[in-house]
Amino acid sequence: MRTQPDSPRAPLGIAGRIAHAFQASALTPLLAVAALLLGLFAVLVTPREEEPQIDVTMANVFVAFPGASSADVQSLVALPAEQVLSQIAGVEHTYSVSRSGMAVLTVQFEVGVPRTEALVRLHDALQANRDWLPRELGASEPIVRPKGIDDVPVVALTLWGRDAVPAVELERIAHSLEAELARIDGVREVKTIGGPGRVVSVALDPARMREREIDLSGLRRVIAAANLAMPAGSVADVERDGGMLSVQTGAFLASADDVASLVVGVHRGRPVYLHEVADVSQGPAQPGRYVWFTPGLGTHSNGAGEALFASEGDAVGLGQVLPAVTVTVTKKPGANAVDVARAVRERLESLRDRLLPENVEWTVTRDYGRTAADKANQLILKLAFATASVIVLVGLALGRREAVVVGAAVLLTLVSTLFASWAWGFTLNRVSLFALIFSIGILVDDAIVVVENIHRRRAASGGDLAETIPHAVDEVGGPTILATFTVIAALLPMAFVTGLMGPYMSPIPINASLGMAISLAV
Repeated sequence: MRTQPDSPRAPLGIAGRIAHAFQASALTPLLAVAALLLGLFAVLVTPREEEPQIDVTMANVFVAFPGASSADVQSLVALPAEQVLSQIAGVEHTYSVSRSGMAVLTVQFEVGVPRTEALVRLHDALQANRDWLPRELGASEPIVRPKGIDDVPVVALTLWGRDAVPAVELERIAHSLEAELARIDGVREVKTIGGPGRVVSVALDPARMREREIDLSGLRRVIAAANLAMPAGSVADVERDGGMLSVQTGAFLASADDVASLVVGVHRGRPVYLHEVADVSQGPAQPGRYVWFTPGLGTHSNGAGEALFASEGDAVGLGQVLPAVTVTVTKKPGANAVDVARAVRERLESLRDRLLPENVEWTVTRDYGRTAADKANQLILKLAFATASVIVLVGLALGRREAVVVGAAVLLTLVSTLFASWAWGFTLNRVSLFALIFSIGILVDDAIVVVENIHRRRAASGGDLAETIPHAVDEVGGPTILATFTVIAALLPMAFVTGLMGPYMSPIPINASLGMAISLAV
């Protein structure tokens, strides 16, 4: 007589044998604890960002053409350059902007082209087609400045003064902060936007130059030669046997006094100094970019970058347009934006009254780390809420014991998926976390189907639970495996979408597929 399928003595298939092996093995709780610890490790070390990091390599190519009009720059430099650059493999778009004396060409490579490879291709193309530049007319060598997602600042700090501190003074303070902020772990580049800069102005007096027989071209050569430092060989180091000391001649002009004391010629047997034929002064240059800050009721700074609400009576500078400069901080690839932003704030707090005077305030006008942390924490809470809702529903339908089993399976699946996502190279961002929230309903299916079948068989036969579990798992193992791979087959092709949307949306199909496979194993 043939044994009925519901009989516990029916032969086990592959799913039942696997379930029986893990049910009786001491490795099962150990694997569960290991999966939980790996998931917690992934949550702690995975960088948090607001958006997925898309590898889009761009580069600006600058070609100086002094004295040429914008029309000449376009016809002689920009258009030939576009034809040359568009032939590079992997280039998606080329743009050009022509203005008097300068051509700016932007090269955008296709998504996924490695940055190093793209820049090598660009360099090779420029070197192989150097004949398109009108060298005989004075066009300069191309200057390449690559751009990428890591060039976007994660923190922007605006320095402003309560008593309208001049922009040139704020710029000096900002430059002193750059060196301190650049020492923070994970910081890639620190720049200052705004501020006029400082220059040494030389106002020549033609009458005094004629009187001392100084010509303009000779004077320019003297100043250029004086502002030069270069190696001039080496000599033996007598203190260390076999060692050599490098010798450097010349020095750079450091101040207006250095420039004013230059000897620019000889007249009637005596040296002629630059200050005798020109007025030399040092001061702010003509600004090329302006930054203004207007304190409001909700944006009045407390000196720590935080916004405080103030009344109209105690808000200094309320509504006024004050000079300001902005310090931008970018992070290194793979660095945690949240940690970098927090470290920048802490470093600025420690520099108060050292590099930041009392009358200078700083306000965070962009904090990519804080917004990334807020969105990640919000999505993690929604993920926990969705998981708790599923467990409650299972408890109401099947019972508390079954709800605990399903909850443990879903928890282990989620933490294992987070570890797999970190190992894959994804960050914690709103797209990857949305993928986990989206897949909660799918991930819980395997656990619910298996637990419900165990519950049904035990209620029908009343047999021993240890004997019922392998047969119940084996009974639904085949359909569960088939259903899991069917869902993976439907989701995974989304990972191969090209263009910008492909890498942006890839965490959804990959994380969901990883979660489904891990859910099947759990």
